[in-house]
Amino acid sequence: MIKNKHKIIVSVSGASGSIYAKVLFDKLVQLKEQIEVIGVLMSDNAKYVWETELDNSDYNNYPFTFYDKMDFMAPFASGSANYGTMIICPCSMGTMARIATGISNDLTTRAADVILKERRKLIIVARETPLSLIHINNMKIITEAGGIICPATPSFYSKPQTFEALAATVIDRVLNLSGLDNKSYSWGAKQ
Repeated sequence: MIKNKHKIIVSVSGASGSIYAKVLFDKLVQLKEQIEVIGVLMSDNAKYVWETELDNSDYNNYPFTFYDKMDFMAPFASGSANYGTMIICPCSMGTMARIATGISNDLTTRAADVILKERRKLIIVARETPLSLIHINNMKIITEAGGIICPATPSFYSKPQTFEALAATVIDRVLNLSGLDNKSYSWGAKQ
């Protein structure tokens, strides 16, 4: 029995990389015994990119509570709701820039602001290449404020054979960073 279950916010921006969001959703469903609640934000562009990249709208099939991007009455728009982790996956550079500069003009940026001000865990799965100095400086600001930048850079140690397995090399890191007990490949461990 897990005593302290996680309260997690997941935001999916319109950046390319919907496979990362899908694998994250799938793994969160598998880890449901460790989770009290998951609130999900998906921009209209995130839904469009998902449908374009994955040829489906399966994001509608997950057992999470979805919030409108402008719903400032969502529980995690306030620190008193005690959500401990926010994962933005994938995160566009525009979303990251608004977070870095404190512009809380939608629920994603407000929730990120709350997580940072409450000294909780913000994990940003940045998805862009190449990076400009502006992107790098925004990452630096967020890191100095307590956020974690986890680039959508897969690893190949585990010899992934599918796109989902490749994306899982990033998502497994994200889940480990979030404090969830997730069984995944570890370098040097006997498999």
